[in-house]
Amino acid sequence: MELRALTYLDVLQPQVAGFIQTVAQGVMPLDGQAALFVEIAPGIAVNALTDAALKRAGVVPGMQIVERAYGMLELHNSDKGQVTAAVDAILSRMGVGQDDRIKPRIVSSQIITGVDGKQSQLINRMRHGDMIMSGQTLYILEVFPAAYAALAANEAEKAANIHLMEVITFGAFGRLWLGGSEAEIKAAVEAAEGALAQVSGREGKG
Repeated sequence: MELRALTYLDVLQPQVAGFIQTVAQGVMPLDGQAALFVEIAPGIAVNALTDAALKRAGVVPGMQIVERAYGMLELHNSDKGQVTAAVDAILSRMGVGQDDRIKPRIVSSQIITGVDGKQSQLINRMRHGDMIMSGQTLYILEVFPAAYAALAANEAEKAANIHLMEVITFGAFGRLWLGGSEAEIKAAVEAAEGALAQVSGREGKG
C-alpha cells in the first residue's frame, strides 16, 4: 500500500459538512466534528484501512471510495481524540509514518471575476453544493493528490464568507469550486493555498 494523502480537519465547517452530506454514502458528518481524509493506492486496499480504523477508534465512515488505482476514506467523530486514534491505527496498519504521505501540489489555480450569467448557469447545473450568481467571482483549484481538496475547502470556509459549490476528493486530482465577492475569494484563496503549502510529506509524481 502507498499512502498518497492524509489530512486531518480539526473542525468541519458548515458548508463542507453539508457538502459531504450530499455525496456521502455512509454516516453523514455534522459541522463542528473532526474529520480525516486518507487516500491510498491501490484502491482496493482501502477496505483493510477501514477495518483497522473502526476496530481501534470510535469513528464512523462517511465515504469509502474504491477505484482501481486509488482509494479514499473519510472518517469523523465529535471527539478529536478518536479521529487522531484512527490516524494512528491506519498508519500502524500500513507500517508508515505521517510524512510518508505525498505533500500536496497545486496543479491549477484560477480566479475568474464577474462571471457571466450563462457560465454561472453551467456551473450551477453540475454542482452538489451552493450556487454562484452572475457577477460573482469564481475560484477553481486543482490539487494532487485528490484528498487534499477537503483541506483546501475547509480552510477557505474558515477564512471567508464564500459559496462552496463543488469539492472532489478522489480520483487522479482533487478539485474545488468556490464563488463569492472578489475580496472574499481572495481571502479564501490565501487560506486554502496557504494550508496546502504547510502540509509536510514526500514529493509525488502525478
